[in-house]
This record gives sequence, structure tokens and C-alpha cells, in this order.
Amino acid sequence: MTARAIISARHCRVTGVVQGVGFRPFVHRLAHRHGLTGWVRNDAGEVRLFVEGTEPGLTRFFQDLVREAPPLARIDLVNTAAARPEGRKRFEVLASTEVDRERRLPLPADVVMCAACLAELQDPANRRYHYPFITCTDCGPRFTVIHELPYERSRTSMAAFAQCRRCEREFRTPEDRRFHSETNSCPECGPALWLEIPSKAVEDGRRWSKAVETDGQAGRRDYEAVLHDAARRLRNGEILAIRGLGGFHLAVDATSQDAVERLRARKRREAKPLAVMVRSVEEAEQLAIVGPEEQRALLARERPVVLLPSRPGAVAHSVHPGLHLIGIMLAYTPLHYRLLELAGRPLVMTSGNLSEEPIAAGLDEARQRLGGIADAFLMHDREIITRCDDSVVRPVGPDLI
Repeated sequence: MTARAIISARHCRVTGVVQGVGFRPFVHRLAHRHGLTGWVRNDAGEVRLFVEGTEPGLTRFFQDLVREAPPLARIDLVNTAAARPEGRKRFEVLASTEVDRERRLPLPADVVMCAACLAELQDPANRRYHYPFITCTDCGPRFTVIHELPYERSRTSMAAFAQCRRCEREFRTPEDRRFHSETNSCPECGPALWLEIPSKAVEDGRRWSKAVETDGQAGRRDYEAVLHDAARRLRNGEILAIRGLGGFHLAVDATSQDAVERLRARKRREAKPLAVMVRSVEEAEQLAIVGPEEQRALLARERPVVLLPSRPGAVAHSVHPGLHLIGIMLAYTPLHYRLLELAGRPLVMTSGNLSEEPIAAGLDEARQRLGGIADAFLMHDREIITRCDDSVVRPVGPDLI
């Protein structure tokens, strides 16, 4: 007869940046791989879990918990304690506990669109084809949409958007990439996108992206109509105020001297250089000299503005007057990526403000503060909880100084 395996159990607390980074789905997959049962949940500033199974399975589980943690996670401490087995039949993701408002809790950063979401964005057969708010557990807004921890949809600005049946099914399926993706949405159930001109909203613009609640094809076409119009305006030299992740950008065609000069005059930014956004390293190389260190900086998940040696005549002189360096960043949201694709040229993307003011984030705030600058507004209704501006870096070294 085969001896019956001895079942042990552990309680565990994991602290660090472990919420909003796909940690619970990761723990669920790991427990399933090692034949363990139990549960995992977000707590105030940490992840708690209970696992039971054989001692070899538990040992391998905790080894892999640290070794294979999601790339966006930062584990500071794993605290385990022996527990009494409960005879659980499966592993579950439980609802979070109440937030502890007295503690200072680490918040996850917003994350650049991942390669898997980019592939879906470009796939005509995918239901999220050209969807400007595509996200998954590995990417999308975090810091800028969180009201408080523990990180769950109900505590983010995405709580305003009820998931459709297909998104809900993805959210509940452990094998799916969007299992417990708190910002999950699609053209049927996601944020609206519309264009406004100062003092006059485009007719029915607020409903364009939700014209037919149950028809993903109609929603997709509406998003495209808005973005095509926005791209056309940029090609025609207009200044657009674009609501992004952490606030508004002011955008113009970076190759148009007239457009850049008008932006400078209206923004009251006479001489400081302006950042330029492109889609890829290959497009950045058309504007600047990009070596290995510079490429790593451009591709950092924070997608900073990287100061690079410019190629003469690649953009309008007024983008960086009198300087041999140009600030370039890669598109980090599907909205920016698709807009650049449609515009077909590099775009100035500078903070949505007058000089020395904070970046505008709210809709009414932007209308009031940027109405004298922008010719049109590209709006969405996913609220920004915490405003956040783009960072700037300059690679340095013996050959770069």
C-alpha cells in the first residue's frame, strides 16, 4: 500500500510593492502548479495567503514565490508561520480586507502597455483591436487611478465602469491573462472618448464610444472616428489637449515650425525645450542618435523623456532651439500609440499647463486652464485620482558627457 502524504499548511504575509502588479494571479498559478490549496487576498499594504499541501510542494512554492515574482513586484519581506491544515479543496482569490488609513502604503506605478496588449491592439481579429484603453494584469494605470489600498477595482476610478459579460468572464478565469485585472475593460464597457472644441462639445461626442452598448464593432468604430479626427487636426497644425494617464498633454506636429511656435506663444514657454513622442526606438533613431544606453533608457517601463543628441532638421527648430539635445519618449498608452500611428509623424507632447503651473488633470480644470491654448480637446472619462507628470533622464558616461 502507498503511504498517505502528510499535509502541512502555512500562513504567509508578503510586503513591498505587491498590489496592482499581478501578484494574486501569480500566487494562484503558482499554488496550482505545486498542487496546493488555500487562498490569497490583498490586505492593507501587503498580500496575505494560506497554503496547504505536501512539505515538498510548500518548499518549492515559497522558493518560486520569490524567484518568479512578477517583474513589476518588489518583495521586501516574506513572513511565514506554521498553520493547521483546513482540508481546503481548491485555491481561491478572496476579497480584500478593509483599508488601514493610518499606514503609509506603497502604491504601484503606472505601467507601459505590454507586448501582449500591443499585439491585441494591432490584431483585426481581436475584440480590442484599436481599443485605446486596453490593459491587463501586466500593464496600464495603477498609481493615477487608485483611491486607496487594498488594490481592487472598487477602490479605483475604474469602479465607474461595470465590466461586460466577456470582460467579467476573463476577470474570473484563472488561466486568462486578465484574471483579476482590476482595470480590465473593452469597447463595450470601457471609458468614453470624445473631442471637444473650446466652448462647444462635438455633437453627441460624449456618447460616441458607447453608441451601441452590446456591439463591440460599433464601439470600436466610434473610438476610431474620434482618433482619426484628432489625428487630422494635428496634421493640419492644430494644438490638441490630450487627457492621458496622469494629466493632460499639449500636442502638436513636431515637424511644423508654425504649430510649435503657436504652442510656445500660447503656453508662454519661450525657450525651454519641448518633449517629442514617437512609437518606437526605430522612430526615435530618425530624430536622434540612439546608442545602447539610450535605448535602454527609452525602453524603461517608466517611459521617461530621454535627452539624446539630435539629428539636424528632423523636427522643427523651435522644438529645442539652440540645443544639440532633444527630449524623446516612447508612447506608453494605447491611446497615444494609436494617435501617433494615425498622425504619421512625431508629436510634441508637453505638460498641459501654462509655464510654472501644475499639470491639468480634471475635465473642467482643463477646459478652464487650457481653453486659451488648445484648439481642441481629446477627452476621456476615466478619472485621474493622482496627477503625475513625465520624468526626464539623461544617460551619462565617458562617451555621453
